[in-house]
Amino acid sequence: MANKTLFQSLRGALIPKTDVVNEAGGVAYSLPPKQALAQYAATGCLNSTYYASADDQLQKVLALAKEVDPEFLAKTAVYSREKGFMKDMPAVLCAALSVKDTQLLRAVFDRVIDDGKMLRNFVQVLRSGVVGRKSLGTVPKKLVQRWLESRTDEQLFRASVGNAPSLADLVKMVHPKPGNASREAFYGYLLGRPHNVEALPAIVKQFEAFKAGKRDEVPDVAFQMLTALDLGKAEWTAIAKKAPWQMTRMNLNTFARHGVFDDQAMVQLIANRLASADAVKRARVFPYQLLAAFMSTGADVPNLVRDALQDAMEVATQNVPRITGKVYICPDVSGSMSSPVTGHREGSTTAVRCIDVAALVAASILRQNPQAEVLPFECDVVSVSLNGRDSVMTNAQKLADIGGGGTNCSAPLALLNKQQAKGDLVVFVSDNQSWVDANGGRGTETMRQWSVFKQRNPQARLVCIDIQPYGTVQAAEREDILNIGGFSDQVFQVIAAFAEGRLGADHWVGEIDSLTL
Repeated sequence: MANKTLFQSLRGALIPKTDVVNEAGGVAYSLPPKQALAQYAATGCLNSTYYASADDQLQKVLALAKEVDPEFLAKTAVYSREKGFMKDMPAVLCAALSVKDTQLLRAVFDRVIDDGKMLRNFVQVLRSGVVGRKSLGTVPKKLVQRWLESRTDEQLFRASVGNAPSLADLVKMVHPKPGNASREAFYGYLLGRPHNVEALPAIVKQFEAFKAGKRDEVPDVAFQMLTALDLGKAEWTAIAKKAPWQMTRMNLNTFARHGVFDDQAMVQLIANRLASADAVKRARVFPYQLLAAFMSTGADVPNLVRDALQDAMEVATQNVPRITGKVYICPDVSGSMSSPVTGHREGSTTAVRCIDVAALVAASILRQNPQAEVLPFECDVVSVSLNGRDSVMTNAQKLADIGGGGTNCSAPLALLNKQQAKGDLVVFVSDNQSWVDANGGRGTETMRQWSVFKQRNPQARLVCIDIQPYGTVQAAEREDILNIGGFSDQVFQVIAAFAEGRLGADHWVGEIDSLTL
Protein backbone atom coordinates (compact mmCIF):
# COMPACT_ATOMS: atom_id res chain seq x y z
CA MET A 1 0.00 0.00 0.00
CA ALA A 2 1.29 3.47 -0.89
CA ASN A 3 2.66 5.66 1.89
CA LYS A 4 -0.07 8.34 2.26
CA THR A 5 2.12 10.63 4.31
CA LEU A 6 4.86 10.54 1.69
CA PHE A 7 2.56 11.21 -1.24
CA GLN A 8 0.76 13.98 0.63
CA SER A 9 4.09 15.75 1.20
CA LEU A 10 5.00 15.32 -2.46
CA ARG A 11 1.77 16.99 -3.53
CA GLY A 12 2.50 19.85 -1.13
CA ALA A 13 5.95 20.26 -2.59
CA LEU A 14 4.38 21.11 -5.96
CA ILE A 15 2.79 24.19 -4.42
CA PRO A 16 5.18 27.13 -4.86
CA LYS A 17 6.62 28.62 -1.70
CA THR A 18 5.43 32.09 -0.73
CA ASP A 19 8.06 34.80 -0.92
CA VAL A 20 6.45 37.96 0.46
CA VAL A 21 4.08 39.31 3.10
CA ASN A 22 1.16 41.29 1.72
CA GLU A 23 -0.13 44.66 2.93
CA ALA A 24 -2.53 42.99 5.37
CA GLY A 25 0.18 40.82 6.93
CA GLY A 26 -0.70 37.57 5.15
CA VAL A 27 1.63 35.41 3.11
CA ALA A 28 1.58 35.92 -0.65
CA TYR A 29 3.46 35.66 -3.92
CA SER A 30 5.28 38.59 -5.45
CA LEU A 31 4.85 39.26 -9.14
CA PRO A 32 7.90 39.57 -11.43
CA PRO A 33 8.67 43.22 -12.31
CA LYS A 34 7.03 43.14 -15.74
CA GLN A 35 3.83 41.55 -14.46
CA ALA A 36 3.68 43.87 -11.46
CA LEU A 37 4.15 46.96 -13.64
CA ALA A 38 1.53 45.66 -16.08
CA GLN A 39 -1.00 45.42 -13.25
CA TYR A 40 -0.25 48.89 -11.98
CA ALA A 41 -0.55 50.17 -15.55
CA ALA A 42 -4.06 48.76 -15.81
CA THR A 43 -5.40 49.74 -12.39
CA GLY A 44 -2.92 51.97 -10.58
CA CYS A 45 -4.71 55.14 -9.53
CA LEU A 46 -1.84 56.70 -7.51
CA ASN A 47 -4.32 57.67 -4.80
CA SER A 48 -4.51 56.35 -1.24
CA THR A 49 -6.18 52.95 -1.00
CA TYR A 50 -7.25 50.82 1.95
CA TYR A 51 -3.75 49.47 2.59
CA ALA A 52 -1.36 51.80 0.74
CA SER A 53 -0.79 55.53 0.52
CA ALA A 54 -0.51 57.31 -2.80
CA ASP A 55 3.22 57.80 -2.19
CA ASP A 56 3.67 54.07 -1.49
CA GLN A 57 2.14 53.21 -4.85
CA LEU A 58 4.15 55.86 -6.68
CA GLN A 59 7.43 54.62 -5.22
CA LYS A 60 6.61 51.02 -6.21
CA VAL A 61 5.80 52.07 -9.76
CA LEU A 62 9.01 54.10 -10.07
CA ALA A 63 11.05 51.22 -8.68
CA LEU A 64 9.47 48.81 -11.16
CA ALA A 65 10.06 51.29 -14.00
CA LYS A 66 13.78 51.17 -13.20
CA GLU A 67 13.83 47.37 -13.24
CA VAL A 68 12.21 46.80 -16.62
CA ASP A 69 13.89 47.56 -19.93
CA PRO A 70 13.11 50.94 -21.61
CA GLU A 71 11.15 49.38 -24.49
CA PHE A 72 8.80 47.54 -22.14
CA LEU A 73 8.37 50.74 -20.11
CA ALA A 74 7.47 52.66 -23.28
CA LYS A 75 4.99 50.00 -24.35
CA THR A 76 3.47 49.89 -20.88
CA ALA A 77 2.86 53.64 -21.00
CA VAL A 78 1.03 53.21 -24.32
CA TYR A 79 -0.95 50.23 -23.01
CA SER A 80 -1.94 52.09 -19.85
CA ARG A 81 -3.38 54.95 -21.90
CA GLU A 82 -4.81 53.21 -24.98
CA LYS A 83 -6.11 50.02 -23.34
CA GLY A 84 -6.42 50.89 -19.66
CA PHE A 85 -7.70 54.46 -20.29
CA MET A 86 -5.72 55.60 -17.25
CA LYS A 87 -4.87 59.26 -16.63
CA ASP A 88 -2.12 59.67 -14.05
CA MET A 89 -0.23 56.40 -14.57
CA PRO A 90 0.67 56.89 -18.28
CA ALA A 91 2.06 60.34 -17.50
CA VAL A 92 4.21 58.92 -14.69
CA LEU A 93 5.52 56.17 -16.96
CA CYS A 94 6.36 58.70 -19.69
CA ALA A 95 8.14 60.87 -17.15
CA ALA A 96 10.15 57.83 -15.97
CA LEU A 97 10.95 57.02 -19.60
CA SER A 98 12.32 60.56 -20.10
CA VAL A 99 15.31 59.72 -17.90
CA LYS A 100 15.87 56.27 -19.45
CA ASP A 101 15.47 56.69 -23.20
CA THR A 102 14.49 59.96 -24.88
CA GLN A 103 14.29 58.31 -28.30
CA LEU A 104 11.56 55.98 -27.08
CA LEU A 105 9.88 58.92 -25.36
CA ARG A 106 9.68 60.66 -28.74
CA ALA A 107 8.19 57.51 -30.26
CA VAL A 108 5.33 57.15 -27.76
CA PHE A 109 4.70 60.73 -26.61
CA ASP A 110 1.85 61.56 -28.98
CA ARG A 111 0.06 58.25 -28.30
CA VAL A 112 0.21 58.67 -24.52
CA ILE A 113 0.00 62.44 -24.07
CA ASP A 114 -3.12 62.76 -26.20
CA ASP A 115 -5.03 65.59 -24.51
CA GLY A 116 -4.50 68.69 -22.41
CA LYS A 117 -4.97 66.94 -19.07
CA MET A 118 -2.37 64.33 -19.94
CA LEU A 119 0.05 67.07 -20.99
CA ARG A 120 -0.39 68.90 -17.69
CA ASN A 121 0.02 65.63 -15.77
CA PHE A 122 3.26 64.84 -17.60
CA VAL A 123 4.76 68.26 -16.90
CA GLN A 124 3.58 68.19 -13.30
CA VAL A 125 5.27 64.81 -12.69
CA LEU A 126 8.54 65.98 -14.25
CA ARG A 127 8.64 69.23 -12.28
CA SER A 128 7.89 67.42 -9.01
CA GLY A 129 11.31 65.77 -9.13
CA VAL A 130 10.03 62.23 -8.40
CA VAL A 131 11.78 60.76 -11.46
CA GLY A 132 15.08 62.47 -10.71
CA ARG A 133 14.73 65.78 -12.54
CA LYS A 134 12.87 69.01 -11.80
CA SER A 135 13.13 70.71 -15.16
CA LEU A 136 11.67 69.57 -18.45
CA GLY A 137 14.98 69.10 -20.22
CA THR A 138 15.64 69.54 -23.94
CA VAL A 139 13.65 66.63 -25.38
CA PRO A 140 10.55 66.93 -23.16
CA LYS A 141 10.49 70.70 -23.79
CA LYS A 142 10.55 70.16 -27.55
CA LEU A 143 7.82 67.53 -27.28
CA VAL A 144 5.59 69.92 -25.33
CA GLN A 145 6.25 72.62 -27.93
CA ARG A 146 5.34 70.18 -30.70
CA TRP A 147 2.16 69.22 -28.85
CA LEU A 148 1.08 72.86 -28.60
CA GLU A 149 1.98 73.68 -32.19
CA SER A 150 0.15 70.64 -33.58
CA ARG A 151 -3.21 71.62 -32.01
CA THR A 152 -5.74 74.00 -33.49
CA ASP A 153 -6.75 77.17 -31.65
CA GLU A 154 -10.06 75.52 -30.76
CA GLN A 155 -8.33 72.43 -29.34
CA LEU A 156 -6.00 74.54 -27.24
CA PHE A 157 -8.84 76.66 -25.89
CA ARG A 158 -10.80 73.56 -24.85
CA ALA A 159 -7.62 72.24 -23.24
CA SER A 160 -7.14 75.39 -21.20
CA VAL A 161 -9.27 74.05 -18.33
CA GLY A 162 -7.20 73.01 -15.34
CA ASN A 163 -4.36 74.25 -13.18
CA ALA A 164 -1.10 73.21 -11.53
CA PRO A 165 0.17 73.69 -14.16
CA SER A 166 -2.28 75.58 -16.33
CA LEU A 167 -2.01 75.77 -20.10
CA ALA A 168 -0.74 79.34 -19.63
CA ASP A 169 2.01 77.98 -17.36
CA LEU A 170 3.05 75.52 -20.08
CA VAL A 171 3.24 78.30 -22.66
CA LYS A 172 5.47 80.30 -20.32
CA MET A 173 7.73 77.29 -19.76
CA VAL A 174 8.36 76.20 -23.34
CA HIS A 175 7.85 79.47 -25.29
CA PRO A 176 6.12 78.08 -28.40
CA LYS A 177 6.33 80.28 -31.48
CA PRO A 178 2.91 81.37 -32.76
CA GLY A 179 2.56 80.45 -36.41
CA ASN A 180 -0.07 83.08 -37.29
CA ALA A 181 -1.90 86.13 -35.99
CA SER A 182 -4.70 84.07 -34.48
CA ARG A 183 -2.30 81.97 -32.38
CA GLU A 184 -0.35 85.07 -31.36
CA ALA A 185 -3.54 86.75 -30.16
CA PHE A 186 -4.62 83.59 -28.36
CA TYR A 187 -1.34 83.25 -26.46
CA GLY A 188 -1.60 86.92 -25.46
CA TYR A 189 -5.20 86.33 -24.27
CA LEU A 190 -4.16 83.21 -22.38
CA LEU A 191 -1.26 84.95 -20.63
CA GLY A 192 -3.22 88.12 -19.84
CA ARG A 193 -1.02 90.24 -22.08
CA PRO A 194 -1.98 92.88 -24.68
CA HIS A 195 -3.33 91.23 -27.82
CA ASN A 196 -5.33 91.89 -30.97
CA VAL A 197 -8.93 91.12 -29.97
CA GLU A 198 -10.06 91.00 -33.59
CA ALA A 199 -7.52 88.27 -34.37
CA LEU A 200 -8.71 85.97 -31.57
CA PRO A 201 -10.07 82.54 -32.61
CA ALA A 202 -13.84 82.52 -33.19
CA ILE A 203 -14.48 80.18 -30.27
CA VAL A 204 -12.74 82.57 -27.86
CA LYS A 205 -14.83 85.48 -29.15
CA GLN A 206 -18.02 83.42 -28.70
CA PHE A 207 -17.09 82.51 -25.14
CA GLU A 208 -16.24 86.09 -24.19
CA ALA A 209 -19.54 87.27 -25.70
CA PHE A 210 -21.40 84.60 -23.74
CA LYS A 211 -19.67 85.72 -20.53
CA ALA A 212 -20.66 89.30 -21.29
CA GLY A 213 -24.35 88.36 -21.41
CA LYS A 214 -25.01 87.39 -25.03
CA ARG A 215 -26.74 84.13 -24.15
CA ASP A 216 -28.59 83.30 -27.37
CA GLU A 217 -26.05 80.59 -28.26
CA VAL A 218 -24.02 78.41 -25.91
CA PRO A 219 -20.39 78.22 -27.09
CA ASP A 220 -18.94 74.78 -27.76
CA VAL A 221 -16.36 74.85 -24.98
CA ALA A 222 -15.35 72.57 -22.12
CA PHE A 223 -18.21 72.06 -19.68
CA GLN A 224 -16.12 73.29 -16.75
CA MET A 225 -15.72 76.69 -18.41
CA LEU A 226 -19.49 77.16 -18.30
CA THR A 227 -20.15 75.92 -14.78
CA ALA A 228 -18.14 78.81 -13.34
CA LEU A 229 -20.61 81.29 -14.86
CA ASP A 230 -23.89 82.51 -13.43
CA LEU A 231 -26.31 80.64 -15.68
CA GLY A 232 -30.07 80.27 -15.53
CA LYS A 233 -32.46 77.47 -16.45
CA ALA A 234 -32.56 78.40 -20.12
CA GLU A 235 -28.78 78.30 -20.46
CA TRP A 236 -28.52 75.00 -18.60
CA THR A 237 -31.20 73.51 -20.82
CA ALA A 238 -29.26 74.64 -23.87
CA ILE A 239 -26.10 73.06 -22.45
CA ALA A 240 -27.90 69.79 -21.71
CA LYS A 241 -29.25 69.63 -25.27
CA LYS A 242 -25.73 69.72 -26.71
CA ALA A 243 -23.90 67.76 -24.00
CA PRO A 244 -21.98 64.67 -25.16
CA TRP A 245 -22.74 61.31 -23.59
CA GLN A 246 -20.09 61.31 -20.86
CA MET A 247 -20.84 64.89 -19.84
CA THR A 248 -24.50 63.97 -19.57
CA ARG A 249 -23.74 60.98 -17.33
CA MET A 250 -21.55 63.05 -15.04
CA ASN A 251 -23.94 65.99 -14.61
CA LEU A 252 -27.40 64.52 -14.04
CA ASN A 253 -27.65 66.03 -10.57
CA THR A 254 -26.46 69.39 -11.93
CA PHE A 255 -29.16 69.34 -14.59
CA ALA A 256 -31.77 68.46 -11.97
CA ARG A 257 -30.58 71.24 -9.67
CA HIS A 258 -30.99 73.83 -12.42
CA GLY A 259 -34.46 72.77 -13.52
CA VAL A 260 -33.55 71.05 -16.80
CA PHE A 261 -35.81 68.11 -15.97
CA ASP A 262 -38.83 70.35 -15.46
CA ASP A 263 -39.31 69.96 -19.20
CA GLN A 264 -40.59 66.46 -19.99
CA ALA A 265 -39.15 66.70 -23.50
CA MET A 266 -35.68 67.18 -21.97
CA VAL A 267 -36.22 64.19 -19.69
CA GLN A 268 -36.99 62.04 -22.72
CA LEU A 269 -34.09 63.48 -24.74
CA ILE A 270 -31.53 62.76 -22.01
CA ALA A 271 -32.96 59.30 -21.28
CA ASN A 272 -32.77 58.42 -24.98
CA ARG A 273 -29.19 59.68 -25.14
CA LEU A 274 -28.07 57.65 -22.14
CA ALA A 275 -29.77 54.45 -23.32
CA SER A 276 -28.48 54.68 -26.90
CA ALA A 277 -26.45 51.55 -27.62
CA ASP A 278 -24.33 53.34 -30.23
CA ALA A 279 -23.61 56.26 -27.91
CA VAL A 280 -22.65 53.95 -25.02
CA LYS A 281 -20.18 52.09 -27.24
CA ARG A 282 -18.67 55.29 -28.65
CA ALA A 283 -18.21 56.69 -25.15
CA ARG A 284 -16.08 53.65 -24.16
CA VAL A 285 -17.78 53.83 -20.79
CA PHE A 286 -16.60 51.61 -17.95
CA PRO A 287 -19.49 49.68 -16.40
CA TYR A 288 -18.48 50.96 -12.97
CA GLN A 289 -18.92 54.53 -14.24
CA LEU A 290 -22.55 53.70 -14.99
CA LEU A 291 -22.89 52.17 -11.56
CA ALA A 292 -21.42 55.35 -10.06
CA ALA A 293 -23.89 57.52 -11.93
CA PHE A 294 -26.79 55.31 -10.88
CA MET A 295 -25.69 55.29 -7.23
CA SER A 296 -25.13 59.04 -7.03
CA THR A 297 -28.29 60.30 -8.74
CA GLY A 298 -30.43 62.34 -6.37
CA ALA A 299 -34.15 62.17 -5.83
CA ASP A 300 -34.72 65.01 -8.32
CA VAL A 301 -33.40 62.93 -11.22
CA PRO A 302 -36.45 61.35 -12.93
CA ASN A 303 -36.93 57.58 -12.85
CA LEU A 304 -36.92 57.52 -16.64
CA VAL A 305 -33.34 58.79 -16.60
CA ARG A 306 -32.29 56.32 -13.88
CA ASP A 307 -33.85 53.49 -15.89
CA ALA A 308 -31.86 54.66 -18.92
CA LEU A 309 -28.66 54.16 -16.90
CA GLN A 310 -29.71 50.56 -16.28
CA ASP A 311 -30.32 50.13 -20.00
CA ALA A 312 -26.86 51.55 -20.67
CA MET A 313 -25.38 49.05 -18.21
CA GLU A 314 -26.90 46.17 -20.15
CA VAL A 315 -25.26 47.55 -23.30
CA ALA A 316 -21.90 48.12 -21.60
CA THR A 317 -21.78 44.50 -20.38
CA GLN A 318 -23.45 42.74 -23.30
CA ASN A 319 -20.13 41.49 -24.61
CA VAL A 320 -19.76 39.28 -21.53
CA PRO A 321 -19.37 35.85 -23.15
CA ARG A 322 -21.12 32.62 -22.34
CA ILE A 323 -18.56 30.28 -20.84
CA THR A 324 -18.70 26.55 -21.43
CA GLY A 325 -18.81 24.38 -18.32
CA LYS A 326 -19.47 24.97 -14.65
CA VAL A 327 -18.47 28.46 -13.46
CA TYR A 328 -18.04 29.79 -9.92
CA ILE A 329 -17.68 33.54 -9.29
CA CYS A 330 -16.18 34.66 -5.99
CA PRO A 331 -16.50 38.39 -5.23
CA ASP A 332 -14.62 39.64 -2.16
CA VAL A 333 -17.05 41.46 0.18
CA SER A 334 -14.63 41.97 3.09
CA GLY A 335 -14.00 45.23 4.93
CA SER A 336 -11.02 46.29 2.82
CA MET A 337 -13.23 46.22 -0.26
CA SER A 338 -15.04 49.29 1.07
CA SER A 339 -12.13 51.36 -0.23
CA PRO A 340 -12.92 53.70 -3.17
CA VAL A 341 -11.91 51.84 -6.32
CA THR A 342 -9.69 54.66 -7.55
CA GLY A 343 -8.43 55.52 -4.08
CA HIS A 344 -8.94 58.51 -1.81
CA ARG A 345 -8.41 61.88 -3.44
CA GLU A 346 -9.31 65.06 -1.59
CA GLY A 347 -12.32 66.69 -3.18
CA SER A 348 -12.86 64.05 -5.88
CA THR A 349 -13.07 60.62 -4.24
CA THR A 350 -15.32 58.32 -6.24
CA ALA A 351 -18.48 56.88 -4.69
CA VAL A 352 -17.70 53.52 -6.29
CA ARG A 353 -16.00 51.09 -3.94
CA CYS A 354 -13.96 47.99 -4.74
CA ILE A 355 -16.87 45.90 -3.51
CA ASP A 356 -19.15 47.58 -6.06
CA VAL A 357 -16.81 46.61 -8.90
CA ALA A 358 -16.44 43.06 -7.57
CA ALA A 359 -20.21 42.78 -7.37
CA LEU A 360 -20.54 44.24 -10.84
CA VAL A 361 -18.16 41.67 -12.35
CA ALA A 362 -20.02 38.84 -10.64
CA ALA A 363 -23.44 40.13 -11.69
CA SER A 364 -22.28 40.64 -15.29
CA ILE A 365 -20.96 37.09 -15.64
CA LEU A 366 -24.10 35.71 -13.98
CA ARG A 367 -26.30 37.68 -16.41
CA GLN A 368 -24.83 35.84 -19.41
CA ASN A 369 -24.22 32.57 -17.55
CA PRO A 370 -27.38 31.97 -15.45
CA GLN A 371 -26.16 28.56 -14.23
CA ALA A 372 -23.03 30.07 -12.70
CA GLU A 373 -22.80 30.10 -8.90
CA VAL A 374 -21.84 33.22 -6.97
CA LEU A 375 -19.89 32.70 -3.74
CA PRO A 376 -19.25 36.05 -2.04
CA PHE A 377 -16.66 35.78 0.72
CA GLU A 378 -15.05 37.57 3.65
CA CYS A 379 -13.92 35.45 6.64
CA ASP A 380 -16.15 32.76 5.17
CA VAL A 381 -18.52 32.36 2.24
CA VAL A 382 -21.65 34.48 2.64
CA SER A 383 -25.01 33.08 1.58
CA VAL A 384 -26.90 35.25 -0.94
CA SER A 385 -29.77 34.56 -3.32
CA LEU A 386 -29.36 35.95 -6.84
CA ASN A 387 -31.44 35.56 -9.98
CA GLY A 388 -29.51 35.46 -13.23
CA ARG A 389 -32.46 37.02 -15.02
CA ASP A 390 -32.36 40.14 -12.87
CA SER A 391 -30.55 43.16 -14.27
CA VAL A 392 -26.83 43.60 -13.72
CA MET A 393 -27.52 46.67 -11.59
CA THR A 394 -29.98 44.82 -9.33
CA ASN A 395 -27.69 41.88 -8.59
CA ALA A 396 -24.65 44.12 -8.19
CA GLN A 397 -26.46 46.12 -5.52
CA LYS A 398 -27.51 42.96 -3.67
CA LEU A 399 -23.90 41.79 -3.48
CA ALA A 400 -22.48 45.19 -2.60
CA ASP A 401 -24.93 45.52 0.29
CA ILE A 402 -23.23 42.63 2.15
CA GLY A 403 -19.82 44.08 3.07
CA GLY A 404 -17.57 43.73 6.15
CA GLY A 405 -15.32 41.16 7.82
CA GLY A 406 -11.79 39.92 7.25
CA THR A 407 -10.33 38.66 3.97
CA ASN A 408 -10.09 34.91 3.39
CA CYS A 409 -9.50 34.27 -0.30
CA SER A 410 -9.36 30.51 0.16
CA ALA A 411 -12.85 30.28 1.70
CA PRO A 412 -14.81 29.64 -1.55
CA LEU A 413 -12.38 26.93 -2.66
CA ALA A 414 -12.47 25.32 0.78
CA LEU A 415 -16.28 25.22 0.59
CA LEU A 416 -16.23 23.73 -2.92
CA ASN A 417 -13.74 21.10 -1.76
CA LYS A 418 -15.88 20.27 1.25
CA GLN A 419 -18.83 19.79 -1.12
CA GLN A 420 -16.68 17.73 -3.52
CA ALA A 421 -17.88 20.16 -6.20
CA LYS A 422 -17.12 19.77 -9.88
CA GLY A 423 -16.15 22.84 -11.90
CA ASP A 424 -14.36 24.17 -14.95
CA LEU A 425 -13.68 27.81 -14.07
CA VAL A 426 -13.35 29.75 -10.81
CA VAL A 427 -13.18 33.55 -10.95
CA PHE A 428 -12.06 35.63 -7.96
CA VAL A 429 -12.58 39.40 -7.79
CA SER A 430 -10.63 40.81 -4.86
CA ASP A 431 -7.84 43.11 -3.68
CA ASN A 432 -5.89 39.90 -2.88
CA GLN A 433 -5.08 41.03 0.66
CA SER A 434 -5.91 37.71 2.30
CA TRP A 435 -4.84 37.30 5.92
CA VAL A 436 -7.48 35.28 7.81
CA ASP A 437 -6.19 32.03 6.25
CA ALA A 438 -2.46 32.69 6.87
CA ASN A 439 -1.89 29.45 8.79
CA GLY A 440 1.66 28.69 7.75
CA GLY A 441 2.86 25.97 5.44
CA ARG A 442 4.64 26.05 2.11
CA GLY A 443 2.23 28.13 0.04
CA THR A 444 -0.87 30.24 0.49
CA GLU A 445 -4.03 28.52 1.64
CA THR A 446 -5.60 29.57 -1.68
CA MET A 447 -2.96 27.55 -3.56
CA ARG A 448 -3.39 24.58 -1.24
CA GLN A 449 -7.16 24.57 -1.72
CA TRP A 450 -6.75 25.06 -5.48
CA SER A 451 -4.41 22.05 -5.56
CA VAL A 452 -7.14 19.93 -3.96
CA PHE A 453 -9.77 21.30 -6.37
CA LYS A 454 -7.48 20.48 -9.33
CA GLN A 455 -7.06 16.88 -8.22
CA ARG A 456 -10.81 16.50 -8.61
CA ASN A 457 -11.08 18.78 -11.67
CA PRO A 458 -7.81 18.42 -13.61
CA GLN A 459 -8.94 20.67 -16.50
CA ALA A 460 -10.18 23.51 -14.28
CA ARG A 461 -8.77 27.02 -14.50
CA LEU A 462 -8.53 29.86 -11.99
CA VAL A 463 -8.80 33.58 -12.78
CA CYS A 464 -7.98 36.17 -10.12
CA ILE A 465 -9.03 39.74 -10.94
CA ASP A 466 -7.08 42.21 -8.83
CA ILE A 467 -9.12 45.38 -8.27
CA GLN A 468 -6.34 47.33 -6.51
CA PRO A 469 -2.80 46.16 -7.28
CA TYR A 470 -0.29 45.95 -4.46
CA GLY A 471 2.22 43.79 -6.32
CA THR A 472 1.26 40.55 -4.54
CA VAL A 473 -1.15 37.73 -5.37
CA GLN A 474 -2.64 34.74 -3.59
CA ALA A 475 -2.38 32.36 -6.56
CA ALA A 476 1.00 31.99 -8.26
CA GLU A 477 1.13 32.38 -12.04
CA ARG A 478 1.15 29.12 -13.96
CA GLU A 479 -0.58 27.48 -16.92
CA ASP A 480 -3.94 27.07 -15.16
CA ILE A 481 -3.90 30.34 -13.19
CA LEU A 482 -4.34 33.86 -14.59
CA ASN A 483 -3.93 37.05 -12.54
CA ILE A 484 -5.68 40.04 -14.14
CA GLY A 485 -5.07 43.62 -13.11
CA GLY A 486 -7.97 46.00 -13.49
CA PHE A 487 -11.46 45.94 -14.88
CA SER A 488 -12.76 47.01 -18.25
CA ASP A 489 -14.98 45.41 -20.82
CA GLN A 490 -11.87 43.58 -22.14
CA VAL A 491 -11.64 41.54 -18.95
CA PHE A 492 -14.64 39.39 -19.85
CA GLN A 493 -13.15 38.42 -23.21
CA VAL A 494 -9.83 37.60 -21.56
CA ILE A 495 -11.58 35.34 -19.04
CA ALA A 496 -13.42 33.47 -21.80
CA ALA A 497 -10.26 33.06 -23.89
CA PHE A 498 -8.29 31.75 -20.90
CA ALA A 499 -11.09 29.37 -19.91
CA GLU A 500 -11.03 27.92 -23.42
CA GLY A 501 -7.23 27.58 -23.42
CA ARG A 502 -6.72 30.25 -26.09
CA LEU A 503 -4.19 32.34 -24.14
CA GLY A 504 -1.51 31.85 -21.53
CA ALA A 505 -1.16 33.10 -17.98
CA ASP A 506 1.31 35.79 -19.10
CA HIS A 507 -1.45 37.49 -21.09
CA TRP A 508 -0.94 41.02 -19.82
CA VAL A 509 2.81 41.06 -20.33
CA GLY A 510 2.27 39.44 -23.73
CA GLU A 511 -0.30 42.07 -24.66
CA ILE A 512 2.14 44.83 -23.82
CA ASP A 513 5.10 43.16 -25.53
CA SER A 514 3.03 42.73 -28.70
CA LEU A 515 2.49 46.48 -29.11
CA THR A 516 4.29 48.16 -32.00
CA LEU A 517 5.98 51.45 -31.18
